[in-house]
Amino acid sequence: MSHRIAVVGGGPAGLTFARVLHRHGHPVTVLERDPAPDARPPGGTLDLHEGMGQLALEKAGLLAEFQGLSRPEGQAMRILDTNGTVLRDWKPRPGERANPEIDRGQLRDLLLGPLDVQWGRRVTEVLPQTHAGVLVRFADGRRETFDLVIGADGAWSRVRPAISSATPHYTGVTGVETSLDDVDTRHPDLARLIGDGSMAVYGVNRALVAQRNSGGHVKVYAQFRAPLDWHTNPDRHMGLDTGMDAALDLADVEAVRSSLLALFDGWAAPVLDLLRHGTAFVHRPLYVLPVSHTWAHVPGVTLLGDAAHLMPPLGVGANLAMLEGAELAESVAAAPGPGDLDEAVRAFEEQMWARAGRWAEITTAGLARLVSPDPTEALALFDEVQS
Repeated sequence: MSHRIAVVGGGPAGLTFARVLHRHGHPVTVLERDPAPDARPPGGTLDLHEGMGQLALEKAGLLAEFQGLSRPEGQAMRILDTNGTVLRDWKPRPGERANPEIDRGQLRDLLLGPLDVQWGRRVTEVLPQTHAGVLVRFADGRRETFDLVIGADGAWSRVRPAISSATPHYTGVTGVETSLDDVDTRHPDLARLIGDGSMAVYGVNRALVAQRNSGGHVKVYAQFRAPLDWHTNPDRHMGLDTGMDAALDLADVEAVRSSLLALFDGWAAPVLDLLRHGTAFVHRPLYVLPVSHTWAHVPGVTLLGDAAHLMPPLGVGANLAMLEGAELAESVAAAPGPGDLDEAVRAFEEQMWARAGRWAEITTAGLARLVSPDPTEALALFDEVQS
C-alpha cells in the first residue's frame, strides 16, 4: 500500500489507529502538537471495556501487556450521600476484568511502542483538494500533502472544519479538577474513604468524584451546574452559593479552594477534605458536540473520537475512540487502491455515526441524572448500570 496517511493527534484514538496500521505493515505519520510525550500531565485513569477499548488493544496485539499494567481492583465504586453515609459499595468479583483501570500515561506509553511520532507538529488547517490530495498547514509555516488525513485531535479539532461546521457547546455543567499524592501515606483516612477504585457523592446540582490512579495518586472532580462565566460573576448561580463577593481568579489556588468549600458547604467533613487537601485546581467546563453529529463525506478526510462525537465523560469516549481507531486502521489496511480507500472510509463513517449517536444519547441523559436537582437519580442510574 502506497497511501500517504496522517493522523492528527497522539491521544488514544490516533495512537490506536497508528498502532493497528503499523501491525499490518503500513506506514502512517502521527502529528502531535505537544513537543514531547511528557510535555504536560497525561490526565487521569481510564476504564477500558471488554468489547471496546480492550478489543481495540487486542486488534493492536497489546491486550496481554495491558492486562499486566491494568488495575482490576480499580473497578470498585462507592457512593456516599452528602452526610458521608455509604449508600452503595460495589466491588469487582475475583477475576472480573470487564472494565479494569489504567492510567492514561501508561496507556499512551503502551500504544507508542515503536511508532514514529512527529512531536511539536501543530496543525493549523486541513484543506481537501480534488486531485492533489489533502493539504495540511502547520503553525511553523510548513505544508505537507497526504492521501488521507484523520482528525483525532480532540474537542477543538483543527481537522473538523474541513468537513463539518459543528462546534462544541457548553452542557451547563462545569468541573474543577484537583489531585492528592501519596494518599495512602499522607491521607490514610481519605484513602479508606475512597476505597480501591472510585467514590462519588451526589447533591443538588453538584457532585464530588474521587478516582484512584496508580502510585497512590487520586484525581478529584468537583462538578456543578452553573453558567460558563460562573467564576467572573459573584454571588449565586443556578441556586448554588459560590461564596464569591468578587470575580474569582482561577489561578489563585486558595481562592478557588475557598469558593469550592463554600459551594459544597454542609457536606460531611471527610468528603470536603478532598478539596481541603487538593493541590492545584484546573477549570474543566464540559462541552459536547450535537448528539447526532454527521457530515457529508469528504474524500481524504475523516474524524475519530472527540473530534467526531464529543460527549459527556461517562467512561465511554476513550473506549469508542480506540475501537474506532482500530476498526478504521483495519479497513484502510484492506484497501489496495485509492478508490478502495475512499469507500473504506465512507463505510467506516456510516458505522461510526450510528454507534456514536446511540452512546451520545446515553451519556447526555446520564449527565443530566448525575448532576441533577434530584440526587436520587444518580443512585438509580448506578443501580441500573450494575443490574
